[in-house]
Amino acid sequence: MVILLLIVHTLTGVGLLGALTHQVASSLRTRPNRSGSFVDRYSGVNNRTFTNVIIALYVAGTVLGASIYPSYRLEVRIPFEEMSLGWAVGLFEMKEHFAGIGLGLLPLYAYLWRQDSDSTNRTNRIAITIVLAFIVWWAFIIGHVLNNIRGLQ
Repeated sequence: MVILLLIVHTLTGVGLLGALTHQVASSLRTRPNRSGSFVDRYSGVNNRTFTNVIIALYVAGTVLGASIYPSYRLEVRIPFEEMSLGWAVGLFEMKEHFAGIGLGLLPLYAYLWRQDSDSTNRTNRIAITIVLAFIVWWAFIIGHVLNNIRGLQ
């Protein structure tokens, strides 16, 4: 059952990575979509829909991660400590803390994106979206690196 939850957790992370990266690219684009090129189509997103999907995926990923966490503590963290891989434990601890900070930022993220036509908060929207994207990329990469060292079985 833990492996199934880990797979769903990973797939949720992939969807979240894609949505946040897409929204960052869209929010950094200042030129209106005109040419129909790939870049123009890629940056033309419905930010309100993306915001709701990102929040749902972030919360789902956090809940799935929390459900897997007891198995990680027993089956992965203890062997890491026995193998003197303190740096790996530290990276995972940072992943946990960053994810918690991101969860706390979600209400502000939702507030800033609720009116996407309001240009007064454009810089704030871009900043919080980039911070969330960093957190998600960090969690995804660290999770996979540590899983490659010693994953749940």
